[in-house]
Amino acid sequence: MRAPTGEQHVLSRASGSHQTRAIITEVAASLRELVIDGTAVTQPYPESSRPPFGDGIVLVPWPNRVEDGRWLLDGEVQQLDVTEPDRNSAIHGLLRNAPYTVAERSDDAVTLAATVFPQHGYPFLLDTTVRYELLADGLRVTHTVTNHSDAAAPVALGVHPFFRIGEVPTDDLVLTLSASSRFETDARLNPVGELATAGTRFDLSEGVPVRELQLDDAFGGLTPDADGTFSCSLTATDGRSLRVWQESDWRWVQVFTTREFPTDGGPATAIAIEPMTAPPNAFNSGLGVRWLQPGESWSTSWGVTLSGGAA
Repeated sequence: MRAPTGEQHVLSRASGSHQTRAIITEVAASLRELVIDGTAVTQPYPESSRPPFGDGIVLVPWPNRVEDGRWLLDGEVQQLDVTEPDRNSAIHGLLRNAPYTVAERSDDAVTLAATVFPQHGYPFLLDTTVRYELLADGLRVTHTVTNHSDAAAPVALGVHPFFRIGEVPTDDLVLTLSASSRFETDARLNPVGELATAGTRFDLSEGVPVRELQLDDAFGGLTPDADGTFSCSLTATDGRSLRVWQESDWRWVQVFTTREFPTDGGPATAIAIEPMTAPPNAFNSGLGVRWLQPGESWSTSWGVTLSGGAA
């Protein structure tokens, strides 16, 4: 039977004593599996299933939500299709159910391409690609967007991967994220303000066990690492640490925890760490939105590494 996420692109790389393997899907270019030196670092889902909770999918031309699916363009209301009816929002962009075609392929890398055509509430034509490239210790993902419209187009990017460290219970992992602000939301998860994290339960800079977290929150004010990237980490008691890094364009991150992620053993705790180039409802706030001029292209990357401990 054909998989509901289409063709499965299996990548592998051996470099000295290191081995990395990934599975990327045709639909939504989702990261279905990533294994580094024998350690599974993503929450997988069966080939026979759609991605639960949007697991691993690419979010373009906006991440997260647009409130009521409405935004203004040159003073005129644009009405996107409402794709989250229970919250009356347009969620996770326009390619979450779209197939991607192979633009380039090797044993350890694949570049997938998809077009955003003009449609309800988004009258722009974009060509997009996402390149997954295996590294000795992880994965690099590069997104490129080109505007083929005759006017400047608003663009933001996001991804929705769920992470783990092998068979370590997710509740036992420690999340560390240095972010000075969090977006407060209303009952429909639309942002209503940006608050400081210092002195609150949302200060994750010293590390907090996942079991203590109940999050569906966007964070800003990320502290750059020495190399200029932003990052957060999950750490296991055996010393293994998963680092999710983001180039400087990715100035926000959404963290989502659930106790209902479907597994063979029943519902389980899972954590999504979602790099974003703009926060929720950015088409209305303008925060992080990149206006690509006609013919302009934009490329930017994020990635994952695993270090320490015994695989």
